[in-house]
Amino acid sequence: MSSNSSKEMAKIAANALADKKASDVKIIDISNVSVIADYFVIGSATNINQVQALVDNVEEQMHLANYKDPRVEGHGNSTWVLMDFDDIIVHVFSEEDRAFYNLERIWKDGKELDPASL
Repeated sequence: MSSNSSKEMAKIAANALADKKASDVKIIDISNVSVIADYFVIGSATNINQVQALVDNVEEQMHLANYKDPRVEGHGNSTWVLMDFDDIIVHVFSEEDRAFYNLERIWKDGKELDPASL
């Protein structure tokens, strides 16, 4: 898939997180440091119900944009759900798990993008 298409996917996912009031939504361009995806999209939720609402909205918005269904790790009562859309990976965390796993530090060689600038 082209980088423009994966960038558009990242934008849709970030907007879907923001629409449901995710906190600290970030997009990290990992295309130059990894082959697993072009972008990580990360957002935090205050509770398990919000985690699921965020996941549901990302899946719905990506489906409406005609992107295929993701592979999903973590369901129901999970405090970290990963949605793999091949070119982008969306991480939805509880605030506690996000602080603990700190993907931004682990992937610091990637380039953080402002979702509003895409």
